[in-house]
Amino acid sequence: MTAPPADPYRTFITDVRPRTPNGRAPKAAVGDPVEVRAHLVRDGHGILAAQLRWRRLDGTRSKWAAVPMVVDDHGHARGRFEPEAPGMYEFEVDAWEDRFATWRRDLRLRVAAGEDVATELLDGADLLERILPEVRKGRRSRVRDAIEQLRATSCGEGVRVAAGLDDAVAEVVVGLPDPEDRTTSGPHPLRVDRELAVRGAWYELFPRSEGGFVEGARIWDRLERIAEAGFDVLYLPPIHPIGVTNRKGPGNTLVAGPDDVGSPWAIGGPDGGHTDVDPSLGTLEDVRRFIRRANELGVEVALDHALQCSPDHPWVRDHPEWFQVRSDGSIRYAENPPKKYQDIHPINFWPPKDSDRVALWKACRGILEFWIEQGIRVFRVDNPHTKPLAYWEWVIRDIQRRHPDVVFLAEAFTDPAMMHALAEIGFSQSYTYFTWRTSKWELVEYGEELAHGEAAGWFRPNLWPNTPDILSGPLRNGSPGQFAIRAVLAATMAPSWGIYSGYELCENQPASPDNEEYLHSEKYELKVRDWSPTEQPGSLWALIARLNEIRRAHPAMWRMWSLRFHHVEDDRLIAYSHRRDDDVVMVVVNLAPDELVESTLHVDPGSLGLPPEGPYLARDELTGEEWTWEGPTAYVKLGPDERVAHVLSLVRHHGP
Repeated sequence: MTAPPADPYRTFITDVRPRTPNGRAPKAAVGDPVEVRAHLVRDGHGILAAQLRWRRLDGTRSKWAAVPMVVDDHGHARGRFEPEAPGMYEFEVDAWEDRFATWRRDLRLRVAAGEDVATELLDGADLLERILPEVRKGRRSRVRDAIEQLRATSCGEGVRVAAGLDDAVAEVVVGLPDPEDRTTSGPHPLRVDRELAVRGAWYELFPRSEGGFVEGARIWDRLERIAEAGFDVLYLPPIHPIGVTNRKGPGNTLVAGPDDVGSPWAIGGPDGGHTDVDPSLGTLEDVRRFIRRANELGVEVALDHALQCSPDHPWVRDHPEWFQVRSDGSIRYAENPPKKYQDIHPINFWPPKDSDRVALWKACRGILEFWIEQGIRVFRVDNPHTKPLAYWEWVIRDIQRRHPDVVFLAEAFTDPAMMHALAEIGFSQSYTYFTWRTSKWELVEYGEELAHGEAAGWFRPNLWPNTPDILSGPLRNGSPGQFAIRAVLAATMAPSWGIYSGYELCENQPASPDNEEYLHSEKYELKVRDWSPTEQPGSLWALIARLNEIRRAHPAMWRMWSLRFHHVEDDRLIAYSHRRDDDVVMVVVNLAPDELVESTLHVDPGSLGLPPEGPYLARDELTGEEWTWEGPTAYVKLGPDERVAHVLSLVRHHGP
């Protein structure tokens, strides 16, 4: 037989949220209110109370802050706090029986029933006396006065009852934990990120196609234009030395000529590995100078973090134990049958010796640390789903503990469970299936999942219509209208979006009818584009810049949870809104941009904070046109000769 527990809980606290399925840290952003909920269960009929406590885990563990929680009659508790800096936090819920509130409730009932309450009045005085040490010193006098009146037998019962039921006294002691009866649930982890982890516009280009980082190269002018177009992040594929052994030729051919540049993802050669710069791009100081200039322009440089090695990487020579050695002594190259990557060796994150694993993991962390020292704070991680989740959980937590502003984007086009797991264990945001969601029902279903699904509290989407690997759906041999609508959808459905260089020029030639890659893929050859058409009719650059401008101007579009879909009678049109207080944005997109479509949009103005019957103004942020709408329906017309989409701000009509 065992003895009863020495310190048993009095209140059962369950269903504490926010949480992830496996107890890892859900995510929040600096300045966003964190809504905490819990369910309190306890024997008896007492009134339950709770408080929310939180603190930042900054190495020294800051002091707890606390606020009372609202608890309803069914034990559901709600509270909120706003984190002020990025980093790891913890929060907990304290619960107890509010004996004084319970006493006041019962006193009212006893008085109403005509009972003798002399003893209950003395009990109330004793309760307040036990609470008194928890009251702030400047407010204790009112509580002392109430205690004296409750015990003053010389006063009439009505005066003593009034002292016990004084709302001013209850206000002083509300939310104060009972030191003799407090149950704590937690602590529960919370990851708080800076804004760029939630919201940003990304642009990807290959530095080698733009002349590298030396001063005077085309990339410096491109950087200026990218900043002017409102992009927050310039993402660069690997900039490291490229292997020679098994180097790929144009179109992923197995034989490279003497002048072929190879794939930048075949990292490592005679000039170094992951912490070196390919000499054809310039020096490390050139890269540092480029990063500094980008930051001056309000753009952050994101670097590709690809944990794989060419056969010429120094690690292959110095640490063969970090790779998979075959029975014939050769090192296995990467493959995803039937695809083969003869120019790459995958890293074996679980070598036979644990000491080798520890050394490898530290070396991989060292790559991140090196580039953080150079000024990089954003990493796009290549194929994270092919590396152990345990590694990513450890390294991301360790890096962000010392550098809480670092952002990790997961390039994981894989099974949903793996994508969600990567987000749960620490990745700031992720690529998504948006690239392949093209029909109306697919977009609505996926948008609802991203905005309101089970993983919405920790899976942050980044929508890309294209990547260097993927030219899919309507973009394959697609018209400029198709490129325009995919840009509008990506830029307005989610807080983060991105495009790969050449999208604005509507590059649309696939490698073959069955291959999603580009013809003349930039992954294997230089692609020197004529950027002058970006300022001419037919280019999408002005549209893309305007979309980024709209995104920055409207806080309604800054969070995924604001997305709501609306009914349009013609299924060739899709409509959705974002709302934050009085800022309301309605987007209507023609999914058949080469056709003229007219239809009726059902708005539901009441849910958007607009007058249900009265007039309100619809202003097209793309063109500046304005219309006055009334009631729950509106007429829309989209087509190739006019426009492919509306991005409308809806406001109460203040005109005559």
